[in-house]
Amino acid sequence: MQATPQLAAATAQLRTRLADRNQSIRLYGTTPPRLGTPEELVREAAEKFVERLKPLPLDGVVVYDIQDESGRTSVPRPFPFKGTIDPRDYSRLLGRMAALPVINYKSLGMLDEPGWRAWLDESTREYGLSLLSIVGRPTSGVRYPLSLSEAIAIARQHPANLMLGGVMIAERDSPERSESARLLAKAIEGCSYFISQTVYTAKPTIAVLKEYLRDCRGAGVEPRRIVLTFAPCGREKTMAFIKWLGVRVTPECERAILGAANPLAKSIEICRDNLREILDQDYVGRIPLGINVESVSINRDEIDATVDLFHQLSEVLEGK
Repeated sequence: MQATPQLAAATAQLRTRLADRNQSIRLYGTTPPRLGTPEELVREAAEKFVERLKPLPLDGVVVYDIQDESGRTSVPRPFPFKGTIDPRDYSRLLGRMAALPVINYKSLGMLDEPGWRAWLDESTREYGLSLLSIVGRPTSGVRYPLSLSEAIAIARQHPANLMLGGVMIAERDSPERSESARLLAKAIEGCSYFISQTVYTAKPTIAVLKEYLRDCRGAGVEPRRIVLTFAPCGREKTMAFIKWLGVRVTPECERAILGAANPLAKSIEICRDNLREILDQDYVGRIPLGINVESVSINRDEIDATVDLFHQLSEVLEGK
């Protein structure tokens, strides 16, 4: 698929910004409509999404490729898992309608090497994919036909010159398995940026970023871009889902949000304060950072709250 000149220019600009240590990044993440959604409703959802984005000073959109993570935990999923339409179809639609560059997530699932190479060929040829975040599997201890490191290496060598990203999950950092070491290894394999899991507690993220800067200095390499993700929360069920996803939420934070007269406003305040705390550290200016706002809910008020959250986080990022 040949991108329009406007979209091609915007995509090139986002690639440049992601690599430029002196510029911040502002993204907005979304999940494609559910599998089986009629084409006209897919388009209607895209139109609403684009309308929501119009007033936002965005650098790009993130389209997620969700997977069933029930094997990651024994805790029952608060909401039943439902697949989505192909994220590439939704990315292409959003790109055409908004003229905004899209970072595509791809979960490897059970793909083997031939299947992965075929997917990369099709994605670059038919969808014009340029920015790709590769996601591993949620279940550890299982042998898969293609490892995450192999998939990154193959994608890096693809002739389409993809700009590759990965995922940062501060909560999985431990003395046994360092998240900083993961970031360093993925960068060596070919990742140019990382997008974090949703942040609701600043301390784990601060600890990983400090360790990452130290490890990069030890290895003699420059830190890669880290984009920090935030999401509003206004309901008990949404909070349960955020926690189920593996996001660390302290009991004090949960009580503050769910006990507030306006839980959504309180959650936005907490996200803003978390970003301020994360940015009030020595690694700022040494690790290029950015923000990504998403909704983990299908409720209209929580989705609408992402706009206010985006503006407030942008002001913090700009130092206001």
